[in-house]
Amino acid sequence: MDHGGPQHQQQHPMEQQQQSYHQQHPAMMRLYEVQKEVQCLGPQVCTFSGLQNDRDYKRLERELTRLLLDVDQVDTEGKPELQGARKRAAQEVEGLLRYLEENGTHPSRVAIEDLSNEARQLVDDRVVAPQRSGGVAEINDELVDALQEIILRLTQVKTEGRVPLRKARYRALTRLCAVQDVVEGRTQQQTLSLPLSGETHEAVNRINLVMVKVSVARSQLVALLMGLSGRDSCAHLSRILTEMQVDLDALDVSGNAAIRNYRKQVVEEINGLLKHLDLEGEGDETRRYDLGQNNSIREIEAVRAHISHLREGVLRHCVMGDVSFRPKAELQSLLTHLDQVDTAKNPCIREARRRAVVEVQAIITFLDLREALSRRQPGPSEHPAHRSVWLVLGSLSDLQAQALGFDGKRVDKSYILLEELLTKQLLALDAVDPQGDETTKMARKQAVKFAQNILNYLDMKTDEWEY
Repeated sequence: MDHGGPQHQQQHPMEQQQQSYHQQHPAMMRLYEVQKEVQCLGPQVCTFSGLQNDRDYKRLERELTRLLLDVDQVDTEGKPELQGARKRAAQEVEGLLRYLEENGTHPSRVAIEDLSNEARQLVDDRVVAPQRSGGVAEINDELVDALQEIILRLTQVKTEGRVPLRKARYRALTRLCAVQDVVEGRTQQQTLSLPLSGETHEAVNRINLVMVKVSVARSQLVALLMGLSGRDSCAHLSRILTEMQVDLDALDVSGNAAIRNYRKQVVEEINGLLKHLDLEGEGDETRRYDLGQNNSIREIEAVRAHISHLREGVLRHCVMGDVSFRPKAELQSLLTHLDQVDTAKNPCIREARRRAVVEVQAIITFLDLREALSRRQPGPSEHPAHRSVWLVLGSLSDLQAQALGFDGKRVDKSYILLEELLTKQLLALDAVDPQGDETTKMARKQAVKFAQNILNYLDMKTDEWEY
């Protein structure tokens, strides 16, 4: 043992000397320089959220390709240690290039861009182009609904947890929600009373002029948010709106409450536009688009864990034939809790809350039907068609229990079978002839809705939606 110790001590300095030699070798020094540049470019690549034709994409691709060529030109003199170091450096650069390309061409990234272009075209046709040509923008509830539909589709785009895709989706949603907010503000403003007459007070004419400028600024803001304004910038528009505020503050409206309220209304309009002008760097901070760290999402997830616990309890008692376990009060309190979650107008958080609400409602409707089936006492005069509907409801109750407990994917055989069985029940309901009986008509209609809700719930459980 003692003899082995000194031997080891004698070899160690030689290893250190050899290692030191390789570290100081010109080839290794060049690889260290490449590594420093890779460390600088790595975070930029990992958070780049654009497309292949973007300027930043081409810059990153160009710089990484240059580094790869630099690594390839390093002369290792056939030394295994240097060859290994060069290989590792090349693999690191190649990995970044691959990650950049995968995200820039990812189907989800393309889907985000397609939806953004669809929204851009809609806003250009209805708001920007008409105003630019001296016409009137078509700002109405129909436009608001169309924007909402695109926002909903954006929330459904899967990001696979990739930071660049999350960031791209967040940026698109943020701008689109801002446009929706501006447009909704305009539709509400159209219902307000007309500006005061200039004869009332000399300040009114000046406020009216500012109001006209605000209307123009609103369209400019929408164009900016949707990338439809080549010349203007957020900073420039912010200065214009701030100058309007200064002009309004300088007006003497003392002693006239109506004019003061009018000025206040216009100031609020300006503030409403200004709050959307800080979107230049929106989404650069991870906490903004990584909703896994969002407090509201954490709150929703905590509620969902409680829902899961109650669902398991309900299904367990159901298997035992025990219908006494009915935590409806607890489920209702969870609905109240979800209603109070702050979504901050974030469509992804809104969707997460909606889905949690659907989970609670599915359990409540399951319990309600179970109770109705257990209490049902059909009389001898019951219409045969009505009895047929109740038979289907009994089958639907069993199928809903399977849907509540399902924890697989759409490709699973159990999913396909469950979907087929639910479809058969819908066909069975379609075959029921009420023969003019109003009670049967109503019961059949409710049963069809119930079956469709189970199918929708099953679809929601398996659509692999993410924040």
